Amino acid sequence: MEAKPELRGLKKEEMVTLVKNWGEPSFRGEQVFHWVQARCQDDFEKMHTLPGTLREQLALKTCIPLIRIERIWQGEDGTQKFLLELSDGEKIESVLLKHPDHYTLCISSQVGCRFKCRFCATGKMGLKRNLTPGEIVGQVHVIYQNTSCSIRNVVFMGMGEPLDNLGAVKKAIDLLGDPKGQNIGQRRITISTCGLIPEINKLAAHELQCVLAISLHAPTDDLRSKLVPVNKKYPLDELLKACRNYFSASGRRISFEYALMDGVNDSPQHAHQLAALLGKFPAHINILPANPIRGRDFRGTGEKKLKRFVGILEASSLPVTVRKARGQEIEAACGQLNPLEEED
Repeated sequence: MEAKPELRGLKKEEMVTLVKNWGEPSFRGEQVFHWVQARCQDDFEKMHTLPGTLREQLALKTCIPLIRIERIWQGEDGTQKFLLELSDGEKIESVLLKHPDHYTLCISSQVGCRFKCRFCATGKMGLKRNLTPGEIVGQVHVIYQNTSCSIRNVVFMGMGEPLDNLGAVKKAIDLLGDPKGQNIGQRRITISTCGLIPEINKLAAHELQCVLAISLHAPTDDLRSKLVPVNKKYPLDELLKACRNYFSASGRRISFEYALMDGVNDSPQHAHQLAALLGKFPAHINILPANPIRGRDFRGTGEKKLKRFVGILEASSLPVTVRKARGQEIEAACGQLNPLEEED
């Protein structure tokens, strides 16, 4: 039996084509798109501007798979972590970050991850499956329904490697950016990656305006291969070439993420090596002490060594931001997401 179209994953033109095939006028497809993407409505009966016959057709021939909020954690700084159950029973986590004048939503692109970065709890799960475009944008919809928070920025920094599910991520970005939907423009979307070079080049070919964030964490191939195993396949020289390609295509400065692990990658030598690596690159470096991960034996760098590391980078005229950990006490900070551990 052919699968029913998943309405959250249909672009406006696809929605229009769908209803036109049923003999409905084009504007009805635009109405359905508005209900699904802008109003985040998943109940056909509540789409009251649609005629009853069309609502019946939608209920019979399409679907909006359930995404159920199983649990919410509230952090001391206003951060909220959502444990979401998908229609097949798999679970993912998303994080809502509160800022003085807006909200940022950190969303997942996969159930689990296959790249096993040392500092990431999600990698301990392995890869269960990719999320569909509808499940990716559905995180925005369901959390908006629950909180009524206006989400201004979206970051693909939750569970999974976004570029390992590039087709679905690209379509989700298009859906989120539609002016008749959430209208979250590409310049307000960040895509994080551990460094999949072919996919970075594909992103460049798409000429996206999203921020590309590289999960770097080491200034040499030897150390990075220990922390980020995919570096053995895609070493730093090749990674930086792909980043330059993305910068040339998009004009967007690359963000490099560097989690400081005490005694691992936080020495003055490492700082000087990082400055040499990125000294002539259109880069911005985000530094943060690594967040604690269950079952891992490293700890985040202390304040004194953090200041010394950052001072060396600033002395080299590199743009650096020290990021504050958000939601660490509820295991919602970078690298801490793993719904299987919530069951312990």
